[in-house]
Amino acid sequence: MEISFYNEFKRKATHLFALCIPIGYFFLPKLLSLLILAPFVLGAITIDVIRLMRLPLHGFLNRLLGPVLREHESSDFAGSSYILTASFLSILFFNKSAAVAAISFIILGDIAAALIGRRFGKIKIRWRVGKGNALGNNSKSLQGSLSCLFMCLMVAVLVPHLPLWVGVIGALVATVVEGIILPINDNFSVPLISGLCMHILLQI
Repeated sequence: MEISFYNEFKRKATHLFALCIPIGYFFLPKLLSLLILAPFVLGAITIDVIRLMRLPLHGFLNRLLGPVLREHESSDFAGSSYILTASFLSILFFNKSAAVAAISFIILGDIAAALIGRRFGKIKIRWRVGKGNALGNNSKSLQGSLSCLFMCLMVAVLVPHLPLWVGVIGALVATVVEGIILPINDNFSVPLISGLCMHILLQI
């Protein structure tokens, strides 16, 4: 069963806190950023392992997190684990400006797509690759995708030291990846695919 719009709003509100990752990384060296982020990645994964393997405290965690977890997350890692892991990998492997933009894409773009899509998404789109995403929604909306694109373009304009044309291409890639039904969580695929694309373009 789909979570309520109110719980979706609470879920996305907590995602805003993740903006401290790209903002912090912009001002901090790579190694220090990775050292700060690593415990959060391990903590999120540990919580999910406890939940999924029904280890001690799993009942408490399910009651605490249940209202903001999507149905598929009862048998899969939560979006927070995916986004934290993708952020860590983006910082580790990509050019700083590309990593900052890519992480911001998934945070702000996904928030816009989810909230606008849930409230105003009348025109459904079903871009599917392979068997589709068994880990999430089976359809997205045009309104949600356009909202995602708008936020990603804003990020592309605002991220320092990122050529605008590179940021715009990254924003388009992020929007397409977010809108496509993939067999992998978009919190993981969006920053890594868009970040890799921008990283490569910056080497040209």
